[in-house]
Amino acid sequence: MGKRQIPDPPNLKKYGVPFYSVAWIPQHLIKSHQIQTAHDSDDSSNSDHNSAPSTEPESEPAAKAESEPASVTTGNYLLFTGGGGAGRSGIPNALVIAHFDIASNSLSSQPVFKLGTDSELPYRMALHSQGDGLICAMETPKVCRWFDWDYQNKSSEIHKLSLKMSDKVLTQLEDVGQQLALAFNNDGTALAAGGEDGNIRVFKWPSMEVILNESNAHSSVKDLHFSSDGKLLASLGSGGPCRVWDVSSSMVLSSLPNENRETFSSCRFSQTNDKTQVLYMAAMTDKGGSILTWNTQTWERMGSKHIIRDAISAFNVSADGKILACGTPSGDIVIVNSTNMRIQTMIKKAHLGIVTALAFSPDSRALASVSMDSSARVTIIEEKKTNGGLSLWIAVFIILLAIAAYFHQQGLEK
Repeated sequence: MGKRQIPDPPNLKKYGVPFYSVAWIPQHLIKSHQIQTAHDSDDSSNSDHNSAPSTEPESEPAAKAESEPASVTTGNYLLFTGGGGAGRSGIPNALVIAHFDIASNSLSSQPVFKLGTDSELPYRMALHSQGDGLICAMETPKVCRWFDWDYQNKSSEIHKLSLKMSDKVLTQLEDVGQQLALAFNNDGTALAAGGEDGNIRVFKWPSMEVILNESNAHSSVKDLHFSSDGKLLASLGSGGPCRVWDVSSSMVLSSLPNENRETFSSCRFSQTNDKTQVLYMAAMTDKGGSILTWNTQTWERMGSKHIIRDAISAFNVSADGKILACGTPSGDIVIVNSTNMRIQTMIKKAHLGIVTALAFSPDSRALASVSMDSSARVTIIEEKKTNGGLSLWIAVFIILLAIAAYFHQQGLEK
């Protein structure tokens, strides 16, 4: 008899699209609109109670809406982007919205909304924090597209969350080649883009006035990240040092060297428990996947911690700075406590393919991960009790004392 196939856990779903990017949709955006997801049905408010309106917008024939049979008005929503590219593989290119229920630790079995992008592959994405929409860097063709939130039934109390391609043309990002990194600052007033050609551009948003334009920043840009106050921008290339830019002056504030043939892969600004501002770097060292830390006041390297043998293909830091997360080419997810830089949780084969992106929920309670195997996963962050091990040793010590006292008493009686 063959082995029975073990079903996927409810927090892991496949949506038929190889994913490259993931983001949590801001809660304030969701709370400002009641969202209803249900099976395609009559839009009439007097329809059968087991049916609800379709999420497919009439103005976007390229969008395909799929819904859960239940209706939700609040919760956690995620946005995924990816696809199979321009070839005739039959694998769609799309933006996908899914719902995550933290109480049951489950992702919606079908997308809440799915917008097809025909032959254009949305390779990189940056979601505007204040709800303006999102920008996608397409891999084919090499252009940037803007997408708007599209609220249906605006006259009703019930709104359906969906997306549509905007008429807005980002002229400053036309004919500039493939963009491999996109990032908004926290308040959404600046947009950074890093190209395959090594060019870094920073614009005021939404005016798209150029703040920084450096054509020789790197041989090819791999990652970009703004500091929490938006004053600094860290950039990584395919080789060489990490550069830290003063956004207002467009000057390089510091160049952080890669020592001993380290290869940097991702960068994130954050803070430690004592509020020290730091810059984390995921890197491949001679030991394997490691996390490096720099003090952002002195720009001195604070430490280097080897995490795993495998490379780190995706990296992110929780909003509260307490947790670091790594994804690997083997599909593993590693959750690290930033205080002691020790592994808190490791999920082997969380995905069957390379982990391409990670995103923490705004409240730092959950971690979303996506993969080339078309899967999305949400992992709830469990708080580890620090006194558990100590209590066990105390109990063992008391038992040993009791045994010693017993044998001592037996010896006295003899």
